[in-house]
Amino acid sequence: MTRPLKQRLADGERIVGTFVKTPSPIVVEVLGLTDLDCLCLDAEHAPFDRAAIDGCVLAARAMGKDLLVRVPVATPEHILNALDCGATGIVAPHIRFADEARALVRACRYGHGGRGYAGSSRAAGYTTRAMADHLAASAARTVIVAQIEDPEAIDAIEEIAAVDGVDALFVGRVDLTIAYGAASQDDPRVIAAIERVCAAGRRHGRTIGMFLARIEDVPHWAGLGASLFLLGSDHGFLLSGAARLVEQARR
Repeated sequence: MTRPLKQRLADGERIVGTFVKTPSPIVVEVLGLTDLDCLCLDAEHAPFDRAAIDGCVLAARAMGKDLLVRVPVATPEHILNALDCGATGIVAPHIRFADEARALVRACRYGHGGRGYAGSSRAAGYTTRAMADHLAASAARTVIVAQIEDPEAIDAIEEIAAVDGVDALFVGRVDLTIAYGAASQDDPRVIAAIERVCAAGRRHGRTIGMFLARIEDVPHWAGLGASLFLLGSDHGFLLSGAARLVEQARR
């Protein structure tokens, strides 16, 4: 049986996943047939409502595929919905300060001031799982990823990385590029910021994750400690597959 994604991340195993931009359980089902380690619904930048998230999580669970949800904003209601649907974990955009990281962890966990409990959810087995069992399973399996994509977050990265309960720091390289007023993702300021995230992650024992536009860059960042790579998307696969088909047919 495959070990929980949370444990695989903690052990530094290289995890390769992709973003899902299309709110369709069929897309998730098809990608569930691949060797990708996980999928990430992009509810921040794609039109995922509650029903779409629910259907896609159902498909992923049916295929035995770990599924993260990048919520539109890291508020308790969005986090609760995704986790109650049965998502493996949360990717929270724009975590800028340690207080925001602590609020993220609290919203993902059961306990005083944290995630609200409902035994009727898919995550809880639709009332078939004892409360104590569900609480233990959630604590052992829920993945909490803080997305680092603002200059303020880079300035506070040591404090953010020190927050207990954050499983991974995920670099939002494009947002950092724009925030620094840079014209290229390879701008020295952007590279230096990513290196600071990697160094902080290593010091505090946090998994480092990132999206990379160039797959050939994976070895470089893996050498600096990154092990979670969410690469490409279903849209990208459609576009590149169609382009390759046309090129080959017209050759």
